[in-house]
Amino acid sequence: MGRMSAPLYNTQILRLATNIPHQARLAGPQATVSKRSPICGSRVTVDVAMDGEGRVAALGQEVRACALGQASAALMGGHAIGRSPAELAAARDALAAFLAGERDDPGDWPGLEIFLPARPHAARHPSIRLAFEAVAEAAAQALAEPVR
Repeated sequence: MGRMSAPLYNTQILRLATNIPHQARLAGPQATVSKRSPICGSRVTVDVAMDGEGRVAALGQEVRACALGQASAALMGGHAIGRSPAELAAARDALAAFLAGERDDPGDWPGLEIFLPARPHAARHPSIRLAFEAVAEAAAQALAEPVR
């Protein structure tokens, strides 16, 4: 008998989806980026404020997404504080390559291996990538902004 593939929505993903950190928008973000998946309509909006070292000091997010998008936002939100734009871009790119089957591991961002069962489901990849795309872009924008 062939091995059954792991379920797309497992307990770990559903638990993460109901426990998303930083779910309050920031009052005065340095940058805000919204990303939407046209396939499923998932949308993630991320606010960031950076510290003097160019790392994320504060994060806010509004997540209107499927369970996979919510779980991804939870993993992003759990570990984005203290990260530089370059680290966030590397995490975004590693996740995209992992989902596409171009690399065997999702990089060093904690927890992303839970998306292994989603790899054959290309239509789900955009919603999984949303939070990481939004935070990487917001952090880069925040640093590019001139200090007022």
